[in-house]
Amino acid sequence: MNALPFWVELIVALLLLASGALALVGAIGLLRLKTFFQRMHAPAVTTSLCIWCVALAAIVYFSARDGRLELQAWLIMILLTITAPITTSLLARAALFRQRPAKGPAKGPAAVDGNDRQ
Repeated sequence: MNALPFWVELIVALLLLASGALALVGAIGLLRLKTFFQRMHAPAVTTSLCIWCVALAAIVYFSARDGRLELQAWLIMILLTITAPITTSLLARAALFRQRPAKGPAKGPAAVDGNDRQ
């Protein structure tokens, strides 16, 4: 097995350490913040950055190892960068929906057929 140059190993190690540090920041934010909406924010922001760091480390490593540009990790980065904020938005909407007070029977205008049902 061929040894990789030191600069490649250094770049990969720094990217992976940055990803781990960002994940730690997101986890600390998850633990320290009080409400659901605040807790959602820290991991949502750091997730995309962690994904980018790990995928870039994979691109650098496999490109240096194989001697050609390996871009399969770009697909992972793009898909997760698109879907992570969408998932966060859907979770926030679901939480808002659950926090709404339950409504009783409708006390608005009479029904369309003219009968007043209550």
